[in-house]
Order: sequence, then structure tokens, then C-alpha cells
Amino acid sequence: MNSQIPVERARFNMVEQQIRPWEVLDQEVLDLLFAVRREEFVPAQYRSLAFVDMEIPLAEHAKAGETMLAPRLEARMLQELAVRPGDRILEVGTGSGYMTALLAKRGGHVYSVEIIPEFSAQAAARLKAHGITNVTLEVGDAARGWDRHAPYDVIVLTGSVPVLADAFQRSLNPGGRLLAVVGEAPVMEARLIVCADSGACNTLGLFETCIPALRNAPQPERFVF
Repeated sequence: MNSQIPVERARFNMVEQQIRPWEVLDQEVLDLLFAVRREEFVPAQYRSLAFVDMEIPLAEHAKAGETMLAPRLEARMLQELAVRPGDRILEVGTGSGYMTALLAKRGGHVYSVEIIPEFSAQAAARLKAHGITNVTLEVGDAARGWDRHAPYDVIVLTGSVPVLADAFQRSLNPGGRLLAVVGEAPVMEARLIVCADSGACNTLGLFETCIPALRNAPQPERFVF
């Protein structure tokens, strides 16, 4: 029996039972989920969980919050960003490199910033193994912005922020899109910010979710009584 059959069945079930019901209907996005093999971006010890609707630890001894996003959230983010060929993309939080690979397959060039050097190095190896070269990986703290390669057409934060730094919006090109999960547990909202050619930006609340926060994310002002 071909060992690939159960894997492909699990991938198919992930798409049909988790992702499509979550309003991910863009066929190009769905096709990409079959083309970019998610299990090859999951740490080896967790590979059996690659298609499960859960956040997977990025390392065996990963700290709380150091996880891959659930598959349906990755796919929904990719769809909402409407990435186009030629887009200049900033990803904050490289993680496993899987979302980086999806963005790179759709866009022009991805600049991905990771605060943990070990994760960045592992992602680099995975991307190289997949022949993905239109990516620049950098180690640093981008929770408050990363204007080194600005302006960008697309910005995505793969961890939540209690407050979204203004610097991200200022780094967008006219027509640019920014997706971030904003808020504090247990209530967070995925928001899509789209900048018009005039420079004005509109914010659209997409859905409620709850994901781990970026390290060093800006905090709201607290009232002290």
C-alpha cells in the first residue's frame, strides 16, 4: 500500500472539513495547500499532527505561544490578503516557514522577520529544500514595525498584538493590505487594513479568534487607580 495515500487523504480532509467551511473558497489558495506540503514544515516529532485543527509547537521544548497557526487560520489569512504576483511582502514572525512559503508562492518577494534565531535557521533550511528563493529571512524584533524594506504591498503578523503599532500602516504602499490579530485573550479580532491610492486606510473586522501574542508587542496604556 502506498504510504502517501493516507497523507494525501489527510490533506484532502483538512481542506474540505476545516478550511473550506471556514469561508476559504479561493481556488488558487486551496490549490496551494496541496502544492506546499505542510507536513514538511512541521517539526519531525509533531508531523502526525500536521493536518489537525490545532496550533503545533515549533520545537520540542517550545515555550508557551511558540506555535504554528492552525491550518484554517493560515489559509484564511492568505485569502484575505489577496496576494498578487510582484507584491512586496513583510511577514512578522517566520515561525516554521510554512506561511512564508505560501506567501512566496503567490507574491513577488517576502521579507520575513523572526525574533528567535533557531526558528529562522530551521525555516531557512525548509524553504531551501522546497526551492523557494524569493524570500529574505531576518532575525529581529518587528513587533512594532520593520521599515527596513518598506514600502510593502502586503504585511501580515502571525502573532497577535494588544495594540497595533502605527508604523505598520505607514509602511504600506497605496493599495497595500495589512492583516493583524488585535486584542487580548480571550477576545481578539482579525483585522484587514486596506490603504487606498489617496493614502486613506480602511479597517475591516474579519472574525474573532485568539492566537499567541508576538514577543514584545506594544501594550495598551493601563489606568492606575
